[in-house]
Parts: sequence; structure tokens; C-alpha cells
Amino acid sequence: MNEPAWTILIVDDDPSIRKFLRISLDAQGYRVREASGGVEALRQATTHRPDLVVLDLGLPDIDGQEVISQLRDWYHGPVIVLSVRADEQEKVRALDGGANDYVTKPFGIAELVARIRALLRNRTEGQCEPVFHAGELKVDLARREVWVSGELIKLSRKEYAILKLLILHAGQVLTHQHLLREVWGAAHVEETHYLRVFIGHLRAKLKDDPARPRYIVTEQGVGYRLRAES
Repeated sequence: MNEPAWTILIVDDDPSIRKFLRISLDAQGYRVREASGGVEALRQATTHRPDLVVLDLGLPDIDGQEVISQLRDWYHGPVIVLSVRADEQEKVRALDGGANDYVTKPFGIAELVARIRALLRNRTEGQCEPVFHAGELKVDLARREVWVSGELIKLSRKEYAILKLLILHAGQVLTHQHLLREVWGAAHVEETHYLRVFIGHLRAKLKDDPARPRYIVTEQGVGYRLRAES
């Protein structure tokens, strides 16, 4: 028996965007609901409890940033922002405010579907999944062991802490500030050079080319995301 389809709520005031996403996601087997504004989005989310929300920021009634804030009062599913706003501060604000990912318009539907799939997979497996796999990377969270291509890799405490955070939020963009707060503490949230250095060390040990990353993807000026595709 097939599993029930995931329900995705599309929130965008442009009917052509909604139609394109509805057709594309329907073809992937998702159940789609739509809202053209923030008030309707919050009502739909409350009534239908979607598994994931795709949200535009430029809505006619409530700004998308406020929609995220109100959703996060009670909604725990993934939220992907899909917006023409490419400013880094907008991205950071959305991600720190509770969005799980941020895709800038114009966008490729294949990439968007891949990010949706990764976030829904992460939601299914949850944080209690003891072993994480992505390509040649294997991380046993219970034993704190990291393997690449069958070789056991030794990580420092902070390198492992960064990798574990990325794994627990696989497919989701984590901002510089979030990673620094969790690994170094609140007093170090502006010291992004710490993070760059440790991410560099971590990539080297994982044999991950930053120009063509298999695992750790840089979201320029915003943070990092771990590919969740196996």
C-alpha cells in the first residue's frame, strides 16, 4: 500500500506561480493547497495542517516575515521561503525567524523539489535517526563515528559539533549566527571567521570540494546547508 501523499501549502499572490508549482508538485505525487495572502495562509495552515509550507514574502496583506513569526507560534513543519528578495539580511531574518530554507526567484523546479524532499525526509527520520548517510558520508550519532568512503575520520570536538548540527537539520539552511551560538555560545555570534576556519577544516577531512560540494553547501552571506540526498 502506498503511503499517503504529503500536503504542501503554496502561499503566493501570483496565480501563475501557484499554478506552475501546483502542476509541478502534483506531478511528484504531492497534495497541494494554495493561498494568495498571509491571512488565508494562516487559516489554511490552521485548518489543514500541511506537512510543508512554500511561502512568498511579498504578500498583499501581511508581510511574509510576519507570517513566519505567526506560524512558528504553533506550526512545527518545514517552511521554505520562495521570494524575489535576494538581500542577505532578508534571508538571515527569515531563517532566524523560523524558515527552514530560502530559495530566490527565479528558481529551478528541480532544485526546489529536491529541497522539499530533503526537508520532508528529515522530518520523517527525525533527530533520533542513529546513523546518517549521504553519498560516501556515514555518521553514527550514537557512537560519534564519522566515516568517508569506508575510512574512519577523526574530527575535533567543535568540528563534530558543527557536523552534528548540520545533520540534525539536514536540507535546512543554518545561519552563521545559529551555528556560532550553538557551538561557541551567544558571546561569539558575530565572529564568523571562527566558523569559516572550522568549516574549511571539516570540508578537508570529509574530502568535500567547496567549489563542487557533495555535503556542505555554502549559502553566500547567510550560512551553510548539509545536502540530505543519499
